[in-house]
Amino acid sequence: MIQNASIIGFLRTVLIFILVYTIFKYLMRFLAPYIIRSVAKKAEARFRARSTSNKSTKMEGEISVDKMPNSKPSNNNVGEYVDYEEVE
Repeated sequence: MIQNASIIGFLRTVLIFILVYTIFKYLMRFLAPYIIRSVAKKAEARFRARSTSNKSTKMEGEISVDKMPNSKPSNNNVGEYVDYEEVE
């Protein structure tokens, strides 16, 4: 059996979407600061943990090299020159 869509059903669906969107918008306005604060605290804790782990292994004034530079001789060529003509 085929059911025909009615205008009342369509309007009801649109109103439900608008209502859900409005409720979500107001809830996020109140909850967003708490969510952002929580994410910032977690990021700060990870940064502090990473920072303290690096400090504990190195003495003050100690020098460490994380990556050795390439041993290839440097080439001072910047690139090749390409002629061009100005088109009017």
